Amino acid sequence: MSTNHELTGRVAIVTGGATGIGRAIALTLARAGADIAIADIDSEGAKETVKLVEQEGRRAMAVEADITRSDDVERAVEESIGALGRIDILVNNAGRSYMRPLLDFREDAWDSIFAANCKGPFLMSRAAARKMIEQGGGRIINITTSGAERATAGMGPYLVSKAALKMLTMCMAAEWAQHNINVNAVGPGLTRTEFSKPIWDHPERAKAYLRGVPKGRVAEPEEIADAVLFLASDAADFVTGHSLYVDGGYLCV
Repeated sequence: MSTNHELTGRVAIVTGGATGIGRAIALTLARAGADIAIADIDSEGAKETVKLVEQEGRRAMAVEADITRSDDVERAVEESIGALGRIDILVNNAGRSYMRPLLDFREDAWDSIFAANCKGPFLMSRAAARKMIEQGGGRIINITTSGAERATAGMGPYLVSKAALKMLTMCMAAEWAQHNINVNAVGPGLTRTEFSKPIWDHPERAKAYLRGVPKGRVAEPEEIADAVLFLASDAADFVTGHSLYVDGGYLCV
């Protein structure tokens, strides 16, 4: 069995790579040898990630794109390939969430979450898969959440959208395995990013959450990125349709 995590000669597109987990994923893949395209609506943050990737000695580029718009998605994939030559790895990391009870949740907010967390990964994956088929294969990794398996009050639409993304992962894996495209998901637990700061930086919320985490702490973005690296590498060649939860044991209690 291969334990090779080397990605030299490969190209990855990371959505939502301007900050947080997405930036950590971009840097981790770059350190393994991949060239990186960052697709994000935050153009300034994406450019900063590009600089950090280039400091690791890898080629990088940024493309401003809204993954919920098919024209933006097609342009992002075409520009990435035009600049870096190919697409071997797609990481669907971009997402959206609002903390609000279901009784108070607005319809437009629901639509916004599902557009970012389900429609966007579908559009990006479809566009990337068409190119990967021409190249003979590739890797797609969706970022979900351990909450896709376990309900939490105040997070309903976000968790439902990520549960849907888990099923989309399996459907894409089933259809695209014949093309040598592996599709998997990484589900973080609570991770120390700005995205989840309202939880980990709130003493009572953090205490309540961590009571259910056997490891007793919040994850760091680099720990999520390491799981993505495994699934992007040759070491995971026979792994597809799987959700790998990096949650400190949250789902085992």
